[in-house]
Amino acid sequence: MSIQEIAISNNQKKHLLKAVQDESILFQDDNGDLVVNVAAYEASRTDKNPTPIEDIIGEDVLDYNAEYFVFS
Repeated sequence: MSIQEIAISNNQKKHLLKAVQDESILFQDDNGDLVVNVAAYEASRTDKNPTPIEDIIGEDVLDYNAEYFVFS
């Protein structure tokens, strides 16, 4: 299992929780970190909102070879 850990601000966490409300894609673990299933996220992209996480975090931060992104 490959995981990419990314440090973000509390404000960015709030924006991510609002932007991605599907718990099969993004969920908050017990210690407050946000976990994203990369395969589910890529499958959920739509023409209406193709890059909600990138819009908040930035384009060049994410490594799509990882199975999960963990935002802390």
